[in-house]
Amino acid sequence: MSRGKDGPEDVDATFAEIVADLRAEGVGLFPEDDLEKPAGKTAEKPAEKTPRPDPSEAEPEPGWRGGGTSWDKTLFEDAPAGSSDDEGHFVPPEPPPLPRPRKGAFIVLLFFLLGLLLLIAPNLIGMGTRLGTPLGILALATAIALLLLRVRQGPPPGADPHNGAQV
Repeated sequence: MSRGKDGPEDVDATFAEIVADLRAEGVGLFPEDDLEKPAGKTAEKPAEKTPRPDPSEAEPEPGWRGGGTSWDKTLFEDAPAGSSDDEGHFVPPEPPPLPRPRKGAFIVLLFFLLGLLLLIAPNLIGMGTRLGTPLGILALATAIALLLLRVRQGPPPGADPHNGAQV
């Protein structure tokens, strides 16, 4: 095989040679194919091929997972006649009520709203922007600090810290 400066001159012949080498090694053959695998690089000798069975002529399977119905019927049709519609439906329990907000939560909310008001529109309460901006930032910082101080640290009461994770 002679090669030009950009590649082989006869691309089809080179491709056919590569495919023949791969077939000789068994690449691309199906287990049903009765091809003799030659040793080395000898030409492959196909044996009599048995025709593959037509899927439409195959015997029907006994059913999806042995249940007696096909996959499509199991997946896409309504519930079988003998089953009730409520079977298998999960109804979640009623959620617990929200905890009542404590006095500290109202104080944090008050500082947060006051800080936003002083930053956005200090003129509504008769204060100029020169004084409203630093006070607004201070009020927001106080609200954030109070929120962080309210976060509980450590294990809940009654838990053993040396016992590891508990579910």
